[in-house]
Amino acid sequence: MHRQRVCVLGSTGSIGVNTLDVLSRHPERYEVVALSAMSRVDDLLAQCLQWKPLFAVMPGQEPAARLRERLREAGCRTQVLDGADKLADIAAHPDVDTVMAAIVGAAGLAPAIAAARAGKRLLLANKEAIVVGGALFMQAVAEGGATLLPIDSEHSAIFQCLPEDRATWHDRIDHIVLTASGGPFRSRDPATLADVTPDQACAHPNWVMGRKISVDSATMMNKALEVIEARWLFNLAPEQIRVLIHPQSIIHSMVVCRDQSVLAQLGTPDMRVPIAYGLSFPERITSGASRLDLMTTPSLSFEEADATRFPGLHLSWQALRAPEGSTTVLNAANEVAVDAFLQGRLRFDRIHAVNSQCLADVQPGDCSSIEALLALDAQARSAAQRRVQAWI
Repeated sequence: MHRQRVCVLGSTGSIGVNTLDVLSRHPERYEVVALSAMSRVDDLLAQCLQWKPLFAVMPGQEPAARLRERLREAGCRTQVLDGADKLADIAAHPDVDTVMAAIVGAAGLAPAIAAARAGKRLLLANKEAIVVGGALFMQAVAEGGATLLPIDSEHSAIFQCLPEDRATWHDRIDHIVLTASGGPFRSRDPATLADVTPDQACAHPNWVMGRKISVDSATMMNKALEVIEARWLFNLAPEQIRVLIHPQSIIHSMVVCRDQSVLAQLGTPDMRVPIAYGLSFPERITSGASRLDLMTTPSLSFEEADATRFPGLHLSWQALRAPEGSTTVLNAANEVAVDAFLQGRLRFDRIHAVNSQCLADVQPGDCSSIEALLALDAQARSAAQRRVQAWI
């Protein structure tokens, strides 16, 4: 049996670590060929010593040099590459079959498109790649003949509820419902959010995630980005995508069919489930997640996604109806605003203000290439930095 040769982009983050956990359960099926990390030399070193990949990539020269020296001392032959462009190189490498795209933020766009153009099995955990890339990203998937498999639990749930023949999706769907936990401030008075600390915002009630995505969950910008992602993944109109608050995180999302049947995917809140599904599709393998026991599961409840409590969520539909590139602007502004909040330079309740203002400030232009999208991303980041500075 040919083992799938896997590249994990962002291997030291929560998705990357969970991916390696799933892979470790099936050594007869998978081989790790390449790993990448932004700055965690110690973590990437440990992974290289365990998995002995052909390649390890770190964008920065200094951390890459430290990793290279420590691997040499340990007698590990993994080749260390440095530079952001090397991420795209390994994503498209002929020795790679499957790419887990788990780099956080717009930095994941170029390697994800490279993997798509090279026809890889592309496991998309980096929603920003499709939010920023939009039509260009989906064009790369189509032209490269890539197999695109969503890893976000919500989009994986939708994917699992649909037939394998993608050509029939449009004829079957009335609309989809993305569920959201509501994050740590679901029942908190919005007027009290000014003094929220980064640690409070990152204390998600159900999921263990990185700090950036945890803040996005607290503001519901994570769900806003998922609305945009769903529009492209499933070729839906904005009005066909709805969001419900589901605090228990048991139903991961639903498809409402044209006959009004509702199909839902249920499971424990464990990212290894969608990761295992993406790795093995159309088969299924053990993930390591605990079994959902319906007899002990608490009652399932649903609430409206309140626009007053979660104003950021509704920017997704605004951006989707605006000129092409507006979703790129929204994502860039949010990355800057969240980073400023995590650094203590911006109040939590002003993240939405920065995002909303940048959508109004920045008018998109050409979106026909990666270079054009990255230029728009840089323009939006500059505008967001100015807005953050104005609040200080």
